Amino acid sequence: MSDALTVVQCPTCQQPVVWGEVSPHRPFCSKRCQLVDLGEWASEEKAIPGAPDVSDDDLWSEEQHN
Repeated sequence: MSDALTVVQCPTCQQPVVWGEVSPHRPFCSKRCQLVDLGEWASEEKAIPGAPDVSDDDLWSEEQHN
């Protein structure tokens, strides 16, 4: 079994992070970087591309107009 450590870059600040128990916030280097990333998702600065969301209300509204 290999004792080599896996090291990744923090997605927020690019600092090296050991992927293991010694890094409780992995893949982030710290709680701060984790919260910065969460804030970017919450404010919709980051998003996963995809089809627009169509809610039941949108469908109901279209049916009322047809």
